[in-house]
Amino acid sequence: MSTATYLSKSAFAAHIGRSPSYITWLKENGRLVLSPNGKQVDVLATEALIRDTADPSKAAVAARHQQERLQRDVYSQLSAQSEPTNTAAPLPTDFAHGQTPDFQKARAHREHYLARMAEMEFRKAQGELVEISFVQKAAYETARSLNQSLMSLSPQLAPQLAALSDPWEVERQLTAALRQRLNEAAQVSSDDFGFALSEC
Repeated sequence: MSTATYLSKSAFAAHIGRSPSYITWLKENGRLVLSPNGKQVDVLATEALIRDTADPSKAAVAARHQQERLQRDVYSQLSAQSEPTNTAAPLPTDFAHGQTPDFQKARAHREHYLARMAEMEFRKAQGELVEISFVQKAAYETARSLNQSLMSLSPQLAPQLAALSDPWEVERQLTAALRQRLNEAAQVSSDDFGFALSEC
């Protein structure tokens, strides 16, 4: 079962591509499910309620409005971000094998990936997704920093440990020094990672 997701009323309006007045209309008509504190919208429950209580005679109108919202919010954004290229798109599989391409399948395929791109942009805006390059860079910097910190530990500890004859004391000092270095590295990497995410 999916975990409940809550958004403010204005954020939910943006999420479904409608105006805030539509959210007010949903509330007045008993089609808005609120969080337990009554201040936010339960996204999954509200979307399900809207679907379940939709008027079937208005399906064509709803589909047209949905297409207009996609055109405004997704297609226009994608066309603005993409640069024209001279490379031709690969032929659909059916056409490549000498069969007539299925327009509905092609359209559904396109809609599916446009919806996924819109979802990814939404999740980035919510802070749920980040660019992988930032994560890879932060992981590399953390590993490099930890490696340098641990390698510098031996020359510092060698004189102290050489004077000890008790194995338990040697282990205690090694453990304490390693724990301190690992805690320092964790703090530095956490700060660096937070800074890297704030930059993306």
